[in-house]
Amino acid sequence: MVSPSGPLNGPHELERAVATAESLGWTVQVGPHALARTGYFAGDDAQRGDDLIAAMHDDRVDGIWCLRGGYGAARLLPRVQEALPVMRPKTLIGYSDITALHAAWQRAGLVSFHGPTARSPLSDFSRATLVDVVQRGAAPVWQASEALVVHGGEATGRLAGGNLALIASLCGTPWACHFDDAIVVLEDINEASYRIDRMLTQLRLADAFRGCRALAVGHFTDCPDSTDDGSRSIVAIIEELAAALQVPTLMGIPVGHIDEQWTLPLGARATLNADARTLQLHRLST
Repeated sequence: MVSPSGPLNGPHELERAVATAESLGWTVQVGPHALARTGYFAGDDAQRGDDLIAAMHDDRVDGIWCLRGGYGAARLLPRVQEALPVMRPKTLIGYSDITALHAAWQRAGLVSFHGPTARSPLSDFSRATLVDVVQRGAAPVWQASEALVVHGGEATGRLAGGNLALIASLCGTPWACHFDDAIVVLEDINEASYRIDRMLTQLRLADAFRGCRALAVGHFTDCPDSTDDGSRSIVAIIEELAAALQVPTLMGIPVGHIDEQWTLPLGARATLNADARTLQLHRLST
């Protein structure tokens, strides 16, 4: 367990994270700086990077479960890039700011898991999907019965994406996300609708969506539609993107800053059936 981004709120969050992992039958090794704090980081770049790189290099470690998101993972990417080619492939779990690390894993051709951070209380729903995908290697067909069908159809591709703000921030870097042959997963928090519009426009102008197969849009939590200048709904913004791309699009799947969330194997293949509101994972080859 490492804190590559923001700090924990105290030892109680680390204790809860360890208890959760142990309840899954996992043996836990905690990074030495997991409880560090430097401003809005969980320790300085060297401390956070040392913990992450040590876990990547340690062959006794099968998986890296990030304790929380926040901000800071992107600052570690140059060191991660050096470590990935010599790392024995291992599980990476987290979301939000951890999208930066997911981008590095995908760039190296590895599968990583967009799922709950370790510090968060794990609901029965989130626990079941985490166990299914990470521990059992299952290939379930999940139903998002409350999701909105924005654009119908069915498509198969590799799962890619994550937090929209992080994806946009990686434009122009070696870790920029490109969505050729991808089912693009998007979620965010605390962004006004015009910012969501701006980030999606940035990605479109960067041609990131070229070859995109489908959009699997999660939750945009605490993202208001209105500002002093007027309002525009996030649904309308996603509808515009789906119309421009002409790909199957489902909005409101259980992904994002919510208690009940799927664990998605980014880099693995899946099939989205927007009309049926289903996402079928394909079994991993390793």
